[in-house]
Parts: sequence; structure tokens; C-alpha cells
Amino acid sequence: MLPVFAALVAASTALLIFAGGLVTSTGSGLSVPDWPNTYGWFMWAFPISKMVGGIFYEHLHRLVASTVGFLIVVLAIWLAREEPRRWVRRLGYIALAAVITQGVLGGITVLWYLPDSISIAHASLAQIVFCLTTTIALVTSRGWQRGYAESRTPGAGAPAAPAPRGGNPESRRDITLERIAVVTTALIYVQIVIGATMRHTGAGLAIPDFPLAFGHLIPPQWDAKIAIHFAHRIGALTVTLLILATTGHVFFHHRRRAELRRPAMLLLVLLALQITLGALTVLSQKQFIITSLHVVNGALVLVTSLVLTLRAHRARFAESAEAGSAAPFAQRDPAHVPA
Repeated sequence: MLPVFAALVAASTALLIFAGGLVTSTGSGLSVPDWPNTYGWFMWAFPISKMVGGIFYEHLHRLVASTVGFLIVVLAIWLAREEPRRWVRRLGYIALAAVITQGVLGGITVLWYLPDSISIAHASLAQIVFCLTTTIALVTSRGWQRGYAESRTPGAGAPAAPAPRGGNPESRRDITLERIAVVTTALIYVQIVIGATMRHTGAGLAIPDFPLAFGHLIPPQWDAKIAIHFAHRIGALTVTLLILATTGHVFFHHRRRAELRRPAMLLLVLLALQITLGALTVLSQKQFIITSLHVVNGALVLVTSLVLTLRAHRARFAESAEAGSAAPFAQRDPAHVPA
């Protein structure tokens, strides 16, 4: 049940990011001016009949956020009691600390009237929470656990070194893939932070046409907002090239490894969708549903790249599993019975 619950928490985090995107896209951030209450009401007691206009989006965001926070509390406790790997238990604690910090930042954002720096930090930390919950869902899954056994099977993992020239890259660590996947995931996150900066500084339509910029490849005029917007477009191009390089490497060297091929294929689909949504965001003058889908799809691009990166580093985690298996956990908790 733990893997299923962890996947549910990760999915709910994606829903929370979409709800937050709706708040920003509709300009509803101050529709409820107090926090943690809603117009003096306890959050969960606020009448549905009063959820109108911007109040609907802001209050809905708070309800989803508090639900996700509760789910992460349960997940952290569950991991602490049942998970034998110390580093996975620590991920649960980090996710709990991150979601608490996220809630505090959300409150400060309202109470301080949407300062850009706090709003950007709030949006950026949401992506980290999503990455943490997705990682927990991945490493507690049955497929990941089976990967441990396969990596320890003679001839199946060869975890110690990269494949020699002429060897079988399907069954050995691929240092090149490990490195490029890390760089790709890191730059996707940077791109999302730039996007959050663009949204919260009002630079989303600083360049009103697409794919050109004021009819040129390079904007003929500049100010701070145009610079932020253009940086986001350059970031999108950079991320696109890195994703193509990463997925191309997977398809060329690991076409028979479904655990790498599937996220690579999904990553390409999400990339195409993200580019389309980005273009439509500008061309539709930031229609709020399209803009919010652009936000949550960017988060999906990030975690899909993260999943590919983690799977590319399978051997490293297998070594960690050997060092932190159920034996030391049993010493800490004698009631634990290994499956």
C-alpha cells in the first residue's frame, strides 16, 4: 500500500501546482486577504456559497494545499515506521519540512501583499516538493525494488564501471547518460524558476508575439521585463536541445531498457506539449486555463526528467540499498518483519 499512497501524494502535488497556477493566472492571490483563516472563518468551515470570483480560486488552492500537507505528514510517518532504507526515510522528513515551509511562504505571500521575491520562492519550492514526492513514489515502487535485484544479479548490472569500448551498454552504467540527465534536470528547474519570475513580475506578455520578438529574432528594444521574458525563451531553447540530447542517447544506447525508454518517450511528448502551451499562452494573451496548464506541464517535464535521471543512476542506489538494508532497521525496530 505504501507505493500506492506515495503515488497518490505525488499526483496530489501536481494538482496543487495546477491550483496555484490558477490563482496566479486569474490574479486571485489577494482575493482572500487573511491567513490562515478565510474572511475570519476556519478554512474548512468557509461556506461554499461564498466561494465566488477570485475567492473560489484562492480558497480552493488553500484547501488543496492543506490536503497535500496532511498527506505528506502521513507519508513521512509511514516511511519512518515501515521503510528500511534510511535515505528514503530522510526524503520523507525533507518533504515534510519543505511542505511546511511552502505553507508558511504561502501565508507570507498573502500577508505581505504578494511581494515578488516571496511569490517566486513559493512557486519554486512547490516544484521541489513535487520532485521529492515523485522521488519517494519512484523508489518505493515495486519496479524500483525489482531493479535492485536485477542490478545485483551477475551480468545484469555490472555497477562498478562504465561499459568498455565494444561492451554491452544495455547492462552497464552509462556515465555519459548519468551526467547529461543531471544537467538536463537541473536546467529544467532553472527554466521553471525563470518562468516563475516572469509570471510574478508581470513579464508574461512583455514580448507580445511568437515565435519572433517584436518581429525580430532579437528584441529591438529592452527593459527588465523584456529581458526576463527573452531569457525564458532562450532557456526553453536550451532545455529543448538538452532533452533531445538526453532522449537521443537513450534511444541509441538503451533502446531495450524499458525503464529508460518509457520516460524518454514521455519526456518528448511533454516537451512538445510544453512548447505548444507556451506559444498559446502568448498568442491567447495569457488565457488562464492555458497558462495554468503550461505551469503544471512544466512541472511534469521536470519530474519526468528526474525519473529518467534517477533510473540512470540505478547502480548507485543499489549500492546504497546494500548498505542500508533491513538488518540495521530491524535493530532499531525489533517489531519490523522483512517482507
